[in-house]
Amino acid sequence: MNKKIVGTLAVIVAVLAGAGIYSGVNAQKAKVPTVGVLQFMSHPALDQIYSGIKVGLADSGYKVGKDVKIDFQNAQGDQSNLKTMSTKFANEKANVSVGIATPAAIAVANTVTSKPVIFSASTNPIGAKLVKSYSHPGGNVSGVSDQAPLAAQLKMMKTFMPDLKTLGIIYTSSDDSATTEAKKMASLAKAAGIEVKEYTIASSNDLNQTSLQMVNNNNVQAVFVPTDNTIAGAFTTLLKNTDNAKVPVFPTVDTMVKQGGVAAESINEKEIGVKTGEMIAQVLKGKQPGKMPVEFMKKGNLVINKAEANKLGLTIPNEYNKAKIVGE
Repeated sequence: MNKKIVGTLAVIVAVLAGAGIYSGVNAQKAKVPTVGVLQFMSHPALDQIYSGIKVGLADSGYKVGKDVKIDFQNAQGDQSNLKTMSTKFANEKANVSVGIATPAAIAVANTVTSKPVIFSASTNPIGAKLVKSYSHPGGNVSGVSDQAPLAAQLKMMKTFMPDLKTLGIIYTSSDDSATTEAKKMASLAKAAGIEVKEYTIASSNDLNQTSLQMVNNNNVQAVFVPTDNTIAGAFTTLLKNTDNAKVPVFPTVDTMVKQGGVAAESINEKEIGVKTGEMIAQVLKGKQPGKMPVEFMKKGNLVINKAEANKLGLTIPNEYNKAKIVGE
């Protein structure tokens, strides 16, 4: 081939490569970032968070499957799975690793130490040692909390049951977030002159026996369930026993009200997911989690299960005529 022609072709290739049109033999696409998402277990509330994450990413310009890849893992409540799946994110160097619910968030944060980590739905991130400060988290971790508006929740329960004197609180002892919320509600209730009886479980296998003990012999007039993933995953077991005893259950999330809780000043789980997705997008664009304040939901939305209230003989207070009604 004529040397002049060869030289001309070389110049053209160099120009095209510089413009990003040609590089080597094959055109190279920009690498799509990977987000590793570890969900603690399957139940409607956590599923809603994961759904919201994808919406938040898309709203921020990262359509899943096109602009970002998600490596989704579900530990199904198994602690050994949490460690294995977190290690997978660390070894494969996901651009951002996400933990849905406190146990998953702790596992990811303790394993992925050199890349950004975002938690979703951790009730007490400082107590869980995910961050040092809500305004200045530091390190490589930040996220979205699912702290429930407990004062509003207690006020709502008393409005439904003006003669409430004895409240049962049931939660998983190993769940730091659930324990924190349970203790706060106990303190608020005692200050309001309500006797509190606390019941704890170690796993979902304990829920049937413990809940029977709680509601038998008129031990309690109502039951409060904090944001507790283990109980949420086996909520029908609790409801079977409370319904038989005609004891109303007041959870903290809308999905549990739909299943048979009476009412909740609920934080919308999908909105938590959307906020999480938006935070992930900020990290993908170069923001450091340690400089991103922890996000909190500003208020709850009152959700009432009308059918459950009717079944238990509870009248929906007039001031709640604009609440979201489910179960009609």
